[in-house]
Amino acid sequence: MTVTVLSPAPALPRPRTGRPAPPLSGRLARWWPVLPVAAPVILLAVPFEYGNGSSASTNISVADVASAFLVLFCAVRLLRRGSRPLSPAAAVVLGVPVVGLAVATVTAADPAAALPGFVRYLQVFVLVPAAVVLLLRDARDFRFVAGAFVVLALVQGGFGVWQYATRSGASYMGSDIRAVGTFGPTDVMGMATIVAFGTVAATGLALRPPPGAPRWVRPAALTAAVALVPPLAFSFSRGSWIATVAAVLAVVLLAGLRTAVRALAAVVAVVVVLVGGFGVGSQLITDRLGSITQVTAAPDQSVTDRYTMWAAAVSMWRDEPATGVGLKGFPAYRDGHASLGLSSGSDTAGAGHAYQRQPLLSPHNMYLLVLSEQGLVGITALAGSWAALLVGGARRLYSARRRRGAAADCGLVAVGLMLWQTVDFLYADIGGPSTALTGIVFGLVAWWALAGPDARGAVLPGAVSPGAVTAVAVAPGRGLPGSARTADAVLPGSARTSGPVRPGAV
Repeated sequence: MTVTVLSPAPALPRPRTGRPAPPLSGRLARWWPVLPVAAPVILLAVPFEYGNGSSASTNISVADVASAFLVLFCAVRLLRRGSRPLSPAAAVVLGVPVVGLAVATVTAADPAAALPGFVRYLQVFVLVPAAVVLLLRDARDFRFVAGAFVVLALVQGGFGVWQYATRSGASYMGSDIRAVGTFGPTDVMGMATIVAFGTVAATGLALRPPPGAPRWVRPAALTAAVALVPPLAFSFSRGSWIATVAAVLAVVLLAGLRTAVRALAAVVAVVVVLVGGFGVGSQLITDRLGSITQVTAAPDQSVTDRYTMWAAAVSMWRDEPATGVGLKGFPAYRDGHASLGLSSGSDTAGAGHAYQRQPLLSPHNMYLLVLSEQGLVGITALAGSWAALLVGGARRLYSARRRRGAAADCGLVAVGLMLWQTVDFLYADIGGPSTALTGIVFGLVAWWALAGPDARGAVLPGAVSPGAVTAVAVAPGRGLPGSARTADAVLPGSARTSGPVRPGAV
């Protein structure tokens, strides 16, 4: 007769073998599969310059090369090792934009000219996010990439503060004080985007440190978030300011009410000290903030150009409501739909560059750019994919907050980054070296929103969770502890038995 006994699984002590710590090669083996994901982030510190008058969306930077290697690495790994494919939900959410892209390319007036745009969109919104989802294995990998975001933001932000302090940045209001990092005056949004991503990531890690993390993680993340405020302010990027405030407020509120109150009090104190106490760019920043609301009374030329291009994008869509004018078609159709108030370009100078007139080749609104070039088919596919990622990430975060040790910090970072991107797309579109980082962001969000149980912090294969029970079969006459054998695998939160068990049975 076989009796099945259920007992709590004891914690297995680590055997004392006297072995030294794992060698460096062993530690590298843990992280090397995720290094291709972090490589495009780190390589964004490499300076890159565009050709004069070229479109930012079709230039290839070193970060783009790294993202291409990321996709290739993922494909080879998938074929050689038989790694897990995308889940059906992930395949649909990440794959549906291909429909709109293909239709807009085929129906364009010049499909060959639209092909580079097709490749760019495919890279940013489909291939790179899918590769990130497939390569990230658990929450530690996610935190590794998020940490790379913070490190890059500190490097670029520190350089930007130095540019402001030494008046060696891009030209702004007649002075070379605009912080642009290593991106130069032709891509004034590059540093602001990276610093904003780092601020959101550091805020999420500070508000909800990973379970079992060292005590220094929270103060270090909080210090990084505070240190990134000055370079973001010195970027003078109104769209980045608005998106960062919205994303950080959302992350703070999602972390909990009491945490939100303490965090908001700290933010107010930092702003008062920096602006009120030290007068850090107070007048210029105040004037820049005030210009956000001056859209009808006395708008500056940049605001006038932006609203003129928005109206032109809407006019293009009205002419081709279903499929748009085709990828890369906005510059060709712009003059035929824009009013006379549109200037010929924007003035750029400073940061080691001579004066240059930068052409206006996009409406600086991602939604209107997609609507004008891809029509209702494209905007439905892309915006639908983004909405699914945001809703799925928020649902996973709500579920993770109710379970201890469920990687809620990853959820805060993912939802915050997605909120930042959706708000910033109201004032910007893809283009420049930082676009490679946008693909990584969508990959992180997709991993959190669509990946398997590991993304939610569940027990990984082979791990033993607290409270798990072990089913042990004991043969007749062999009740000694050393003779017990495991009848079933350990199942987190449940037990499988080889037969019915009565309370008190021996």
